Amino acid sequence: MKKRITALFLVALMTVSLIACTSEGGETSNPTPDVSDSVSPSQREQTPVEPPKDVEITIRLEQFSGSGASEDALKAMIDEFRLVYPNITVDLQTVGYDDYFTQLQTKVVGGNAADVFELNFENFVSYASEGVLLDISGMIGDTSGFNPTALNAFNFQGTQYGVPNSFSNVVLIYNKDLFDQAGIAYPSDSWTWAEMLDAAKTIRSLSSEIFGLYRPISFHEFYKGVRQNGGALLTDDMSSFTVNLPQNVETLETMIGWVNDSNVMPSDAQMGGMGDWDLFISGRLGMIVTGIWAFNHYTENCDFAWDIAIEPGNTNKASHFFSNAYVVNKDTAHPEASVALASFLAGSREAASIRVAASWELPPVTYTDILDAYLSISPPANRKAVFDSLNYLCTPPVVRQQAEMQDIIGKHLGNALSGSVSAQEALDACQQELVQKIDLSR
Repeated sequence: MKKRITALFLVALMTVSLIACTSEGGETSNPTPDVSDSVSPSQREQTPVEPPKDVEITIRLEQFSGSGASEDALKAMIDEFRLVYPNITVDLQTVGYDDYFTQLQTKVVGGNAADVFELNFENFVSYASEGVLLDISGMIGDTSGFNPTALNAFNFQGTQYGVPNSFSNVVLIYNKDLFDQAGIAYPSDSWTWAEMLDAAKTIRSLSSEIFGLYRPISFHEFYKGVRQNGGALLTDDMSSFTVNLPQNVETLETMIGWVNDSNVMPSDAQMGGMGDWDLFISGRLGMIVTGIWAFNHYTENCDFAWDIAIEPGNTNKASHFFSNAYVVNKDTAHPEASVALASFLAGSREAASIRVAASWELPPVTYTDILDAYLSISPPANRKAVFDSLNYLCTPPVVRQQAEMQDIIGKHLGNALSGSVSAQEALDACQQELVQKIDLSR
């Protein structure tokens, strides 16, 4: 199997970063629409292309998100698939997240990619733009059960190349016992940065070993923070950087102030090598901004009461949108069977039910009964905040030199955090370096 891989594609694959983005490649903050608003009648009325049932077929599936306890859930989904298609054997191959994309690049270039493989959105754009994925637009059948935001994220230039298998967002998770000890009200969905900081200061005053907040100062948190403050890293048409806008400078000043001024957030030295999740589990952290994939881990390991709220913003609310999808190798010998597998694992009721029961992110579906089942699981008691947060989804900008752009921004954020330069100086220098080094042409 031969591939025509351009030099630009190789560079893009070598520099991809592991984040989720919109199919438009820009920063957006859009409510999740009704399915009827985003799925055309022709899509809803499609009949899936059925694989042959009288031939033994083996499909190789390679993925990264189903590992550990989640792999058991994925295997259960595959078992359900085989009840429908007993003649299709699934050869499941799981690769660790850190190594997955490097290995995938090598396999695609070498013509040895799996029939079905998993991509997050940014990697999806790189592959879809070079024609190495199968157009599944007319093969997946009824799409009305998919969450439209997740489904449309894997539609590239009008062609459906992937089916979302999960999506997730970020919320504010808080230690109810520390709030009770501090004598302050729990976070509400109407909180802004100001209320969050006030609560963090009160909790910080409980002990020198207790901190009020953890939210990393990183590219991912910065672009989201910028959106929460009415700013943007690029113009709407993605033609120019706007990293040093006043709103962005204010955002960075606020974030580094949590560490250097109020010290409600621990410095690296104060963390002493401990991870942020471990700090929360230890009972020494009042609030943490992190993903809903933490729920199961916290349920198993926290010996205190905890709950969630929509993440506070400043002038706006904004929440990360993460999504993974299954795509089909354009050169697979079994396109119908591969699409059937991808569609079943991504959007069937059986697979969605298994995902919910395993607390493995959100199934990308709109089936009310299944989503009600997700809401009924506790903790957290306020799971409704997960769905309410979907009204404020924002995604990072996507450029060809994504990893280089993120590295540049991260370097200058670190300079500001260290105190070697001011937030204004850091973002001015960042803007200048990005303009010099990052090509925004399409």
